Amino acid sequence: MRAVTDAFEGMGPILPLGPNRELPAALAGWSPFGPRGWLAALPPTAAALIATSGSSGEPKLVVLSASALQASADATHAHLGGAGRWLLALPAHHIAGFQVVVRSVLAGTSPKLLPAGSFTAAAFTAAAESLISGPEPAYVSLVPTQLSRLIKDDTARHTLAGFSAVLIGGALLPASLASAAAEAGINVVHTYGMSETAGGCVYDGTPLKGVQWRLAADGRIWLSGPMLAEGYLGQPQLNASTFPVENGTRWFRTSDLGRETEGKLEVGGRIDDVIISGGVNLAPTEIENALTRHPHVTEAVVVGVPDPEWGQRVVALVTTAVTQEELQQLVRQHLGSVAVPKQIFTVDQLPTLESGKIDRAAALQVANSLCEPSVE
Repeated sequence: MRAVTDAFEGMGPILPLGPNRELPAALAGWSPFGPRGWLAALPPTAAALIATSGSSGEPKLVVLSASALQASADATHAHLGGAGRWLLALPAHHIAGFQVVVRSVLAGTSPKLLPAGSFTAAAFTAAAESLISGPEPAYVSLVPTQLSRLIKDDTARHTLAGFSAVLIGGALLPASLASAAAEAGINVVHTYGMSETAGGCVYDGTPLKGVQWRLAADGRIWLSGPMLAEGYLGQPQLNASTFPVENGTRWFRTSDLGRETEGKLEVGGRIDDVIISGGVNLAPTEIENALTRHPHVTEAVVVGVPDPEWGQRVVALVTTAVTQEELQQLVRQHLGSVAVPKQIFTVDQLPTLESGKIDRAAALQVANSLCEPSVE
């Protein structure tokens, strides 16, 4: 928090590190100092460097200005109805957790911290108890996997209902999980954004103040607004293609597909996650959304396993034991036969990245190990 305060006062940018305090992979081969060091490559407006996960390609360092961070925090508090106290339940060196620190600094408060160790319902409840009983609004930012685990615990579920808002981002919010949260009286706000937008910038399909979104001809989501990053450290060509300027407006060209539904943005998943099975392009997130319409399925991931006949075979991993035939029929009902997973496996839990997002590369490895050599 002292470092964030110093950055806002112009005393130099900060690079938040993870628990092991290792430098991000994006800095491999760079020296910090000298005319060609990474410090010299920083723009003068830099206030923070946030490492991307690298789950969908080469890891990068996103450069954020103080004005972008403040625009994001101010817009979030305005959307939620005012500043309050935050519980930090996500890694602070990733953008969602880092913004909890930024929002707290700008509000003149200190975030409540979870104890070190594994994320558990008991630890969450103990940390949140004093927060939700105070006079100020209480907020927390989680990923769907955390919400799923908490909502299964009676005490944690009651605690979640005491928050003024529970921000959920980083992945698809399953329909069954959203319904369970609503039934429990939990005020869930589904957020969409990334490091390049200083965190969530579209809440429940509606852009925050100052944010614009549009869909390109290929369905790709473009975003603009005062919270856009300065770019990626030391990658001018990538910056030019990823942050284009059109008619005086600077945009961020995301890797996500989207569509407009009743005037709101609906995110359909990453372009590079598309599965091509039998010559048909399938969006994994749409199949996952269909699977989680089942009232007992709160977590699912869909991947494309190499297949000699289909090119890629659609395979799903779920965390609840429901018959394969029942789930296949559910997908068939909503998306048609072409999208039905050839195999559906029940696992104890889905693999996740350090940030809490689903690790699709690891999920593909799990699916490969579970699949039969061929499918009749």
